[in-house]
Amino acid sequence: MSEKQGHFQRAITLFDAVMIVTGGMIGSGIFIVSTSIARQVGSAGWLLVVWIITGLITLAGAVSYGELSAMFPKVGGQYVYLREAYNKLVAFLYGWSLFTVIQTGVIAAVGVAFARFTGVLVPWFSEEHVLFNVGPLAFTTVQLLAILMIVGLTWINANGVRSGKLISNVFGSTKLVALALLILFGLILGVNHEAVQINFTDMWQAASFDDLGNATPLDTWGLVGAIGLAMTGSLFSSDCWNNIGFSGDEIVRPERTIVLSMAIGTAIVTALYLLINVVYLLVLPIPGNPTAAATDVVGRGIMYAANDRVATAVAESMLGRTGAYVMAVLIMISTFGANNGIILSGARAYYAMAKDGLFFPPLARLNRAGVPGVALWTQCAWACLLCLTGSYGELLNYVMFSVILFYVITIIGIFVLRRTRPTAPRPYRAFGYPLVPLFYIVLASAFCLILLFSDATAAFSQRGLLLLALGVPVYFLLGRQFNKQLPNEEQ
Repeated sequence: MSEKQGHFQRAITLFDAVMIVTGGMIGSGIFIVSTSIARQVGSAGWLLVVWIITGLITLAGAVSYGELSAMFPKVGGQYVYLREAYNKLVAFLYGWSLFTVIQTGVIAAVGVAFARFTGVLVPWFSEEHVLFNVGPLAFTTVQLLAILMIVGLTWINANGVRSGKLISNVFGSTKLVALALLILFGLILGVNHEAVQINFTDMWQAASFDDLGNATPLDTWGLVGAIGLAMTGSLFSSDCWNNIGFSGDEIVRPERTIVLSMAIGTAIVTALYLLINVVYLLVLPIPGNPTAAATDVVGRGIMYAANDRVATAVAESMLGRTGAYVMAVLIMISTFGANNGIILSGARAYYAMAKDGLFFPPLARLNRAGVPGVALWTQCAWACLLCLTGSYGELLNYVMFSVILFYVITIIGIFVLRRTRPTAPRPYRAFGYPLVPLFYIVLASAFCLILLFSDATAAFSQRGLLLLALGVPVYFLLGRQFNKQLPNEEQ
């Protein structure tokens, strides 16, 4: 090994891992996406059902996925599980999607959200403030700040895993406490009796609403489709629970710590998400007026909160303009900590791919700090480019189809390995096997089908499939070349 190359350090404890899981999951989504969910399902009851289904799916995925993380507690996480359950091609296609859209797309989306909420405090950061145009693309101050945030966090993580986990611990614990206090404050002091009456008098009347406030009643199948589409936001908000697995060789007792951190982290986040949505419903009415006639947060309601910032609207309703500023700071902390964990984790997968000769060889090296520096900066560069491609909502649509598709394939891998390697050591066995993994596979597959065939999301999902298909010729045309250039361990 070169003198310039370090080695992985087992520095991530169970507490660190739980902070990485919760920190990665609690980003910006929970403070934004309930507005779009409300417009798609139209009632308090169905809004809560969307979050309950999302929580059950996420918990089922985490307690199932833990069997694979305990069997293969190595750097690379899900990439390694797919390689062992199937073959290198399937694993490469996951890694290819992870790099091109999944991980980098989430990094970009969270970076954009950070910049949007900074705009509450500093109005100069606005998607309407265009600095210059690059062809059809407008480069705004929001995109500028998102890119600066991504570059800064990459630099911190390139200086070692201890720097990255310190950020996760500080920001993760801060936002958990702050979110819990916001829930407690809302439940005790923020109840708006008029909003409660509006939201819960007829809480199961399902309808979809357009941007002008026009309602379309939903029949049974229309409601199923609306719930599926609404879950694009809620599942995004609950994603990244698997990221801790990418750091296997850096975790203390990984075969135990990864499983526990995913179970504990997802349970904490699921409970907080459900409670914060209850607070939203106790403070603001779901229906509102999207036009300029609604000049206050109550008038716009949950559905039409300004810039979808429902949490900011709730805080403003309780505390006035000061509440909006406090919430903006909380969400900036939340998104900053979330992106730190996501950036830390993703680069380990590209490192593992390169070590297998399936990705650019320089990514297979560690820097002096014992982290995959080249992989971190490569990820940074692509995520920054994705910040230029679209809005927060468009980035979500690009990401979620591919994310859930590979979760399904990975959890099917549990059944594959039970058949092909029945005697392999399993320090942890999937909870409720085979029913709980099957529960996840069925519901997550249904979600993918809704995204694939819905008019609103079909184009994005089809592009995701096209991008996945493009990985096949890359694997066969460049895989051999990557293998030839793979650094020798003795270099």
